[in-house]
Amino acid sequence: MKRPRTLLALWLACSTTSVTAGDVEILHWWTSGGEANAATYLKDNIEARGHHWKNFAIAGGGGESAMTVLKTRAVSGNPPSAAQLKGLDIQEWGRLGFLSDLSVVADEAHWPEVVPDVARRIMLYNDQYVAVPVNIHRVNWLWANPAILAKVGVEVPRTLPEFFAAADKIKQAGYIPLAHGGQQWQNVTLFETIALAVLGAEGYQRAFVDLDMSVLSSPKMVEVFRQFLRLRDYIDPGYRGRDWNSATEMVSRGEAAMQIMGDWAKGEFAAEGLKPGQDYLCVAAPGTVGQFTYNIDSFAFFKLTNEADIKAQQDLARILLDKTFQVGFNQRKGSIPVRMDMDMTPFDQCARDSMTVFRESLTNGGLVPSLSQGMASTSYVQAAISDVVSDYFNAKAADPEQAAQRLARAVKSAM
Repeated sequence: MKRPRTLLALWLACSTTSVTAGDVEILHWWTSGGEANAATYLKDNIEARGHHWKNFAIAGGGGESAMTVLKTRAVSGNPPSAAQLKGLDIQEWGRLGFLSDLSVVADEAHWPEVVPDVARRIMLYNDQYVAVPVNIHRVNWLWANPAILAKVGVEVPRTLPEFFAAADKIKQAGYIPLAHGGQQWQNVTLFETIALAVLGAEGYQRAFVDLDMSVLSSPKMVEVFRQFLRLRDYIDPGYRGRDWNSATEMVSRGEAAMQIMGDWAKGEFAAEGLKPGQDYLCVAAPGTVGQFTYNIDSFAFFKLTNEADIKAQQDLARILLDKTFQVGFNQRKGSIPVRMDMDMTPFDQCARDSMTVFRESLTNGGLVPSLSQGMASTSYVQAAISDVVSDYFNAKAADPEQAAQRLARAVKSAM
């Protein structure tokens, strides 16, 4: 039993809270099972510091609706404490003058020493820390139901030819080979994974980061579109508009054999009490072994005026990169810590494998930013590519050569 707190202790706790407590309002779109568990863990950590959590969740896996709300709030002079922003979008908000300088917290906690450069660059605007990364997601994962694979008699595919051969057998056996939701960002997730397999990391970088027209309109890009379209033969007719976590449930329920999705899918399996290696399998997406497509969840911090809220905001920044928080949060989210000095022993095999490949890819050239998650280019280029990719994937008659030419034109117009 807990010992009753003395009146003096209660008075001190209440008086301290009244002086230091501030409101912490975070705009995010973590609303699925695993994501909600991670968000609740963050809420509990903030409230443990004596601050007030104000939930500001906007449903939608890609965050489009959340960004619309954020723009309205910021322009009206009522921004949240922090907002889930990624990649180049953080720089855009910095240029507009909305973001707060966290350099004091960064220096105190030695962020430059523990955060890899690929994440640290995202945090900086004009050499000031204006955002905090909370994790690293690997996007190029293949999730599989081992029971279905065993019944059909196929191995987990490691290459694209192996994938299509296995998918044919799975389809013949009466299962859905590939679970998918036909939202634009999910279509682009499939597309970028095929692109990495066909182009390799260097070609991927030239196409979607450097925006090299000679690659975007090349015969290899035509092959990317050709292989991408083949996936549609292994997806059920009801895919359009399906949420990503509903597709993950198709795998866990035994309706579908596989899903290509970022490791936030693991958060859904964990929320259902499923065990990696036993109830589900995690391997690199076909053709991308040893390569790592990254998505980094970051919170950009907005300028506030209330002193208590500013202190609460700084405590939030401290919490996000705290070692203990990094373990608990990422175990729930399915991701790996953004700190490179972490002991990975508490994590499952999927996470340990992910961290190994990430660390290796930092030096071997296998690390690429996710196009679907807004890490590779501007929102304008991302939107242009998304339109081309989804129109092609959903078309009754799709021509891969025309699609590659259209892709190059769309990117050029959005630059």
